[in-house]
Amino acid sequence: MNILSDAMNIAYQLMDSFAFLVLSALGLAIIFGMMGIVNLAHGEFIMLGAYITTLLARAGVPLPIAIAGAAAAVGVFGLIVDRLIVRHLYNRPLDSVVATWGISLILGQGMLILMGPSLQGVSTPLGSFTVDGSAYSYYRIVLFVCALALLLMMYWLFMHTNFGLRSRATMQNRAVAQSLGTNTSGMYTITFMIGSAFAGLTGGLFAPTMSISPTFGSSFIMQSFVTVIVGGANPLVGTVLSGGALSAVNSTLSMLYGTLIGKLGLLLVAILFIRVFPLGFSGLVEKKWLRGR
Repeated sequence: MNILSDAMNIAYQLMDSFAFLVLSALGLAIIFGMMGIVNLAHGEFIMLGAYITTLLARAGVPLPIAIAGAAAAVGVFGLIVDRLIVRHLYNRPLDSVVATWGISLILGQGMLILMGPSLQGVSTPLGSFTVDGSAYSYYRIVLFVCALALLLMMYWLFMHTNFGLRSRATMQNRAVAQSLGTNTSGMYTITFMIGSAFAGLTGGLFAPTMSISPTFGSSFIMQSFVTVIVGGANPLVGTVLSGGALSAVNSTLSMLYGTLIGKLGLLLVAILFIRVFPLGFSGLVEKKWLRGR
């Protein structure tokens, strides 16, 4: 039974870490891969999703609907931010970093003023099960399934839709895509909206598992940036490979030496990987693919 328990612990930790890394990085990866913009307000967008989900759930809305509502609301908020601010900075990546950092400060301090330092959360649903005396949350497994489902949905969106075709063309060469009739500014707006909605969805999914405060997003921001950087420019290939590799590192070190060592190991592995492969996992895959041809 000890072998079964150890195997279950390893699998559970891997699934939990993979879900956390993929869900936290997905929205950021889409925006960075498509637009080349580093959204420093990503953590605050996640925080908004957690607050909206919690407030709706406490008002009696079923949790799945509350999470979906949070994703939609943050997506609309992202559309407003893009139309008012980000669209003026499409060709100015460094300026966009400063602008989104300012947005993050405004959102964090604004939520602190409006809602106070903390908000009463909702309990984690679905309960737990035990294996050899160890308890495991069903909801954590649901988060892993959600991460896989979102990856599959993103694959379908980018590979089997007209939007995906135009978005990939815009990502590869904006000038050529625009000359062939693609409204690249409109594509960027939709992309920022989708990335924001994914951030809101992440906040909603993790709201029942964490304490709700204006600093909620800070728990996600470091891991999400590391996952995106190690993944590279391709939001699909990079997120899958980076999430899988980094979750293995994080979960293994966390089980052996604790959470702090797990996070430090994650950063160290990311630094070493980027030093050797500066284009990340997606650049490595594309290079291997081109050599194979």
